[in-house]
Amino acid sequence: MAPNRPSASRPDTRSRVLSFVRECVQRGTPPTVREVQRAMGFRAVQSAQQHLEALVKDGALVREQGQARGYRLPSTEHTAPRFVPLVGRVQAGALHAAIEHHEGHVPIEARPRLRPRKPDELFALRVRGDSMQNAAILDGDVVIVRRQPHAETGDIVVAQVDGEATVKRLKLRPGRVELWPENPDFEPIVLRPPAEPEILGKVLEVRRYLDGHRAPSSTLSSAPSRSSKGGAR
Repeated sequence: MAPNRPSASRPDTRSRVLSFVRECVQRGTPPTVREVQRAMGFRAVQSAQQHLEALVKDGALVREQGQARGYRLPSTEHTAPRFVPLVGRVQAGALHAAIEHHEGHVPIEARPRLRPRKPDELFALRVRGDSMQNAAILDGDVVIVRRQPHAETGDIVVAQVDGEATVKRLKLRPGRVELWPENPDFEPIVLRPPAEPEILGKVLEVRRYLDGHRAPSSTLSSAPSRSSKGGAR
């Protein structure tokens, strides 16, 4: 019985696999092995895996350990892009689940500041509202966040308050924690024991996408702060 393999020659098939991976990377989301399998029409996921690993061996692709979307195009260490998950709304206690079920990817450059120590250390979140406009964080911007449970006074953080995520400047005061907006139309969120915010991470970078160059769509994510005019925004 003839072996089960694509009808095209192996070099031609490998070239098509590389082209597919390149297209996905250029769109902002590297493919999984199973997505390569489906796109190429392979009967078994192992066939896709073999072609991808052969491309890695040839130097046409680079594989990052521990990531489902770990195949990328080769580049220098200082310019090679990485991809972090763009999450939607983060509900109470569910950051890990939000990252696991992310809604797209955002490319980042491999600068030391943005180089994660573990695969899920960084994530991206889209900002809602204008409470941080004086810190140059506008409605619709995407923030790159490093997951960490603690932060210093003055850091801009993503914190969870009343079950949703909010982007604010952290100020630690004796006997209270304050989350300050950067807009005089909004009041700070002041929490006294036993109430306290859950720090989800520190904002490292802000991205702004002009019309026609949007980040992958997602549920708007960064929760409201209390306005001086009442209600939530």
